[in-house]
Amino acid sequence: MVVAQENVAVNGSRRLSAEEVADVLRERIRVGDLKAGDRLPTQAVLAEEFGVERGTVRQALRALQEDGLLSNVSKGSPPRIADATPVSEMPQPTMVGLAPRLIEAFAAPHVRIDAACLTAESLMMALGEPLRMIHEGRIRPQSIGVRILLPSRDINLAFPIPVDGRGDDDPVHQRWLSMRNAQGQVLSHNLRSLRSSHGIEVRVTFRALPFTPPVKLYLLNGTEALMAYYMIKLREETTESGTMDMYDVLGGESVLFSFERGAGERDAVFVEQSQKWFDALWETITTDLTLS
Repeated sequence: MVVAQENVAVNGSRRLSAEEVADVLRERIRVGDLKAGDRLPTQAVLAEEFGVERGTVRQALRALQEDGLLSNVSKGSPPRIADATPVSEMPQPTMVGLAPRLIEAFAAPHVRIDAACLTAESLMMALGEPLRMIHEGRIRPQSIGVRILLPSRDINLAFPIPVDGRGDDDPVHQRWLSMRNAQGQVLSHNLRSLRSSHGIEVRVTFRALPFTPPVKLYLLNGTEALMAYYMIKLREETTESGTMDMYDVLGGESVLFSFERGAGERDAVFVEQSQKWFDALWETITTDLTLS
């Protein structure tokens, strides 16, 4: 295709910056002058059009690539305009952002959810809406496979922990363990009940991590990775023996960042590497976990 000359390209007084070149190309994509699948001109042609050095063009193309607007970026071949994808919403707390992503994942015929987290609380609660939609007949997956990595009961957790340190009978650890087991059992029961109620093939499995995960990670159908940092806070916990200061995290408030395989090369690599990381943990250093 031929790219028309624009007045902003060469103004006779100064050369455009890489950011300005990228902005012009973004606008052409936005208004439809450049459509999904169109191949850009060569760097030499773009450099001549905009009156800049080829290095400036390369910087502009890298910026568009990072925005997910270009695909098939390789040396010696001009890139193409990437398929249009919805603009990602601003990151939201896990309790707000996870359920809509699960609803979309459960619309697939074969659902695959992998999760690595401190407890299954957020996942258990977020699954409520897609399960309700299944019971209402609005969605009907053929199979559901869920794998969950949770910390082992036998390790010394990095958090939650008492500020004054652990004792022989650590009530904070016991509280976490009770929550881990109860939430995992509820999640497993709610999913497995779909076998008898709807004839859906369901498999839910757990394995134990030998460390405290610093982040929570959800992998949806191999196409999306959702990640949130556990933010450690000092708070007061009421126990049977009184009150105790502890370092804890509020997982439901952790801000969830979404990376989608179709949103550009950088997101695609993140999803791929996250899945490889999870699979490697599952197959190597983790152990069988029984919720009891």
